[in-house]
Amino acid sequence: MKLSRRSLLRTVAIGGVGALSFPFFRTLNSAAASMPLPALSPITEFDLFAAPASFQLLPGTTTHGLGFNGQIAAPVIRGKQGQPLRIRFHNRLDEPTTIHWHGVRLPLAMDGVPDVTQAPILPGESFIYEFTPPDAGTFWYHPHVNSIEQLGRGLVGPLVIDEAEDPGFDQDLVLLLKNWNLQSNGEFGELSVKRYAARQGTPGQTFSVNGQSEPEYAVHAGAAVRLRLINADNTWPYELTLQGAPAQILSKDANPIVPERFEGYTLGAGMRLDLGLLVPNQPGQVLELKHKHKVLARLIVMPSTSAPRLTLPRLPENPIAEPDLNQAEKLFFSFEWDAISDEQGRALFWNLKGPKAQRPAYCTNANLLASLARNKSYIFTLRNNTQYPHPIHLHGHTFKVLESDKRPITPYYADTVLLEKHEQVSIAFVADNPGRWMFHCHVIEHMAMGLVGMIEVV
Repeated sequence: MKLSRRSLLRTVAIGGVGALSFPFFRTLNSAAASMPLPALSPITEFDLFAAPASFQLLPGTTTHGLGFNGQIAAPVIRGKQGQPLRIRFHNRLDEPTTIHWHGVRLPLAMDGVPDVTQAPILPGESFIYEFTPPDAGTFWYHPHVNSIEQLGRGLVGPLVIDEAEDPGFDQDLVLLLKNWNLQSNGEFGELSVKRYAARQGTPGQTFSVNGQSEPEYAVHAGAAVRLRLINADNTWPYELTLQGAPAQILSKDANPIVPERFEGYTLGAGMRLDLGLLVPNQPGQVLELKHKHKVLARLIVMPSTSAPRLTLPRLPENPIAEPDLNQAEKLFFSFEWDAISDEQGRALFWNLKGPKAQRPAYCTNANLLASLARNKSYIFTLRNNTQYPHPIHLHGHTFKVLESDKRPITPYYADTVLLEKHEQVSIAFVADNPGRWMFHCHVIEHMAMGLVGMIEVV
């Protein structure tokens, strides 16, 4: 699967991704940010730098990690539905990297998978990511190179695509959840321990929201607030509650649903949840966002001179193609525990089996699991044959979660679905985005050690 840089660029430029090519260039300093680019209007542009960064997560300590634009609370990249977005990415790490725009339906060349959609971005190089997001909602961004280390040390950030028409919330809060594997001196512990990697993943004990421990945010009495929750963790599924006021679930993985009361939700790694909240008209009241019994963040009700809102705004649907369930082809995938080593001696604890059943493969040499016909509908049955939960993510597409053999499901659209232990879930989608797309567990150690494959749309 691995291609040379020259062969890869040539293949993608010729291989049916429209006018998009690979506009990468070398840079050793910030002068690259002022390089002339073709004009597009309207367009939103950002410069994004990945580099070593130091920050404080534990009181009185310094943590040496990795950050975007020198920040541990990575910048919120904000675009608008249907308008071009251009991100000039600059690699100031001492190793290659890429950026994947998690959940966004975009052209293959912009998906950020090394040696599949693009050549790795080497130290000192830059790369222009450019796409027009068809969907509004809450997304995020992260590397797909050396993912255990790069995500684990801080390279995660929120991406918000605003609706073409403003739905009319009074406040919009982005809350990026991340757990850190830190020692008492603030330095990182081992980010992947084999005995944990073969189970749920190597846990950390330091929780953060937007890079802070138990931050507090002001909300105005009587306001209609949108809370965008992003699980950017390597491992943890968050068992979320909001105490102090009722809230509604407005969307899952950037896709609006018929609003339902928020009575707790398990948010697996990679997943997002938008909540709507009518703030109590009681200044000084404190609302708490919790994972189990752990407070993650607090919302402090502040006085307001505006009349209290009586209803929450509604979110418009995204333009997702409806799969034809009657004509859909059915494919079966199983997620298995395994224990072998690859030819380089790397441990493989997991195996993702598809229609082309294969031995497990390391993340950088993922198996081709299935070839799909473009614009045809498919139903994937996903079977978790393990005792650990797996948040399963498909690149380049949005699917409809249909049913489970363990719990009732009202069908909804998503790009990541959490398979509980020994659960079987069916999803359906239209294979309308050509290319070879990653299909994997978003527990990063599981992905790196076998729970990963490729779905080809031709």
